[in-house]
Parts: sequence; C-alpha cells; structure tokens
Amino acid sequence: MRNLIALSLILSLGASAVAAAPVCEGTKGYSATFDGRRTFGWSPTRLESFRIKGLEAPAVVKVIKDAEKVLTAGPWSVTYKTRTPPSGDRHDYMSLGPYWWPDPAMAGGEPYIRRDGQVNPERATAAFDRTALTRMADAVEALSLAYFFTGKRAYAERAALILRVWFLDPATRMNPNVNFGQGVPGRTKGRAEGLIDMENLIGVVEGIGLLAPSGALTAKDTAGLQQWFSDMADWFVTDPLGKEEAAALNNHAVHYDHQLITFALFAGRTDLARQVAEGFTKRIDAQIAADGRQPKELERTRSQHYSYTNLSAMLDIAALSRCVGVDLWMHKGPQAQSLRTALDFHAAFAGDGKQWAWKEISPEPEMVYQLLLKATAATSDASLAAKAQTYAAEHGSERFVLRDGPAF
Repeated sequence: MRNLIALSLILSLGASAVAAAPVCEGTKGYSATFDGRRTFGWSPTRLESFRIKGLEAPAVVKVIKDAEKVLTAGPWSVTYKTRTPPSGDRHDYMSLGPYWWPDPAMAGGEPYIRRDGQVNPERATAAFDRTALTRMADAVEALSLAYFFTGKRAYAERAALILRVWFLDPATRMNPNVNFGQGVPGRTKGRAEGLIDMENLIGVVEGIGLLAPSGALTAKDTAGLQQWFSDMADWFVTDPLGKEEAAALNNHAVHYDHQLITFALFAGRTDLARQVAEGFTKRIDAQIAADGRQPKELERTRSQHYSYTNLSAMLDIAALSRCVGVDLWMHKGPQAQSLRTALDFHAAFAGDGKQWAWKEISPEPEMVYQLLLKATAATSDASLAAKAQTYAAEHGSERFVLRDGPAF
C-alpha cells in the first residue's frame, strides 16, 4: 500500500509538471527557465522538487553534510602527484589501468597482467591523478548542489576555488588531454580506455551551471572553463587515442559519446553536440541485441554493473540529445532494437523481478535504482516507477536521487 501511495504521488504531481516541463535549449541548456543556471542533464523540475522538500529528504541532508566536509578539503591538482608523467609535464593527467596488476612471476612485476573486475589499489595512490580527479569532481557536485538547496554562498565560493585550481590557474591547471590515462606498466604509457576517467567531469559541468546565480565564478572564469572543455572536446575528436575509443564496440564508446556531447554543449559547440546525438543510433544498433540485452557487457565478470551503467549512460545521452532536437527514443535498429527494448530487458531483473543470470562478482543494486529513476523520468511509465520505489528506502540518500528521476 505504501508503494502504491508513493507511486500515485509521483504520477499525480508528475502529470502537472509535464505540462510546464522546462526545455533544454541547445547550448543554453535550461538557463532560460532555471534562473540562469545552464544545466543540460540535470533537470530543474527534479531539483526544484527536492528544494521544496528540503531537509525532509535524506539525500538533501546528506549532500549538505558532504559539502560541509569539503569546505576545508582540497583543492586538488594534477600537479600534486608524486610521479611525473612520461611527457615530463606534471600538468598532464596520468592514471593506472584499474584491472592491471604486477605479475608475480616477473622481476619487478612488469609487464602488468589483467584481472578483470579486480581493481588494483595502486591506482588510488598519490602517484596518479585518478583519486584527485574523483575528489575534485565529487566536491564540486556536492558544493554546487548544497548551494542550490541552501543559498549558502560559502559553498559556491569553495566550488569556484576548486574549479580555478584544477582548470584555470597556470601553476596548477590540468592540460586538456588524456594522453596518459589508464597506462599499464611494462605495456603502454596510456590507453584509449583512459578517456573514461573523464566521465567525472560531466557532473562538474552541471555543477558549474548551478553556481551561476552566486557570481562566485567571474565571466572570465566561465569563459576559461568553456575554452578548456572545448579544447578537451577537440582532443577527444582528433587524437588517435580518442579515435580509438570512439571506435570501441562496448560501453567505452557510449561513455565517450556521453562525455563529448556534454563537453560540446557546455563549450557552446552546437554542431558537435548534434553530430554526437545523430550518430548515436549506431551505438544502439551495435550494442543492443534484438531482445534488449547488451552482449558485450554480459561477457564481463561484472556483467550487471556494466550492463546497467552502460544503459544508464545511453539514457543520459538521449536526454542530452533532445537539447539539440534529436529524439533517440524514436530510433529502431535493423533488428528492431531500441532504447525501450533494452530498458524492458533490464527492468525485468529489477525490484521483485527475475534473478540476474550472468556473472557479477560485486552487485550494485543502487545502479539498478539509478537506471529506473532515469527511465521513469524519460517514459513516465508507472511500472518502472513502482520498481524504482522498491529501492527508495535503502538507497534514498544517494546523491543521484537528487538529479535523476521525475518531478514529484
């Protein structure tokens, strides 16, 4: 009964919200109807719903606590790592491939060997930039959301400082490339797969949008950030590593597109964003089977994780594509595969549905919840909303709850 009441509330309030739903207008995003906040993937309706609810919402309480913690943390910079990149320039980002480990049979452990799904803790050390990137992005997200919910200027000022150190200050800024992402000792200095590390920057772009009314970022700061993301987009498109990642046949290609369309929208590059959106149909055709499964992701030791997070990114791209007038929900591939067939396939294993039938060494039910929230927002499907509600009690304080899902 409780789930039915909650569902009725979602649907009744959601129905009124749909009539006046804000529209993402190209590279302007939602700014016209969101008090100048230029977000693209973070819909005003969901965020405004939580702002009204305020401290009654566990996710709002948690993100404010997270913001309080990072008021005195950081800032972070790629120049602070203890190891120098192969280029000799500390401004270049550098990380270790997550599933690569020293070979115990080799002196010095090199070349490293692969253990799929098992993350080498060396990746998180101060020798590399991965942890610093994650903490920087997490802090910007938390601070920008906390500023939105409370209006406390200290949150916006701290976020602005963190952004300047990572992206703008000549002494500490990151060079806009991923030449040395996910390198493997004894094998390669950097891999195409390393581009996926930059996915953390998607939330940074949205966070920058939320900060707009504060004035904490100057016009010069904002222009500098847009130029940085434009330069990174150019690197994605022109560098051999970027081209290799774009040609991937699995989730890496989807995450590549997710990053590129976000960077392009933020940088004011409508043509590039539309190019990504229009070209995404080929990902749907190649990665989704006739019954909706994703064969490449099912091969992994973490098949559920990769299947759900990849489809989740696809839904994000569909939402962003609408900013440039492209409706990916209408596309059907040669086997009638579509976002909807993939969604139906994966939803069958959610809530009280069927048990996941493929190998998964580390289940993450919160990822299922996130996908269901995004799917409900995109489709207004009552059955998906009901499935999502089954996860709410346990995972209702997750940050993604604030930004993914319908208005209520």
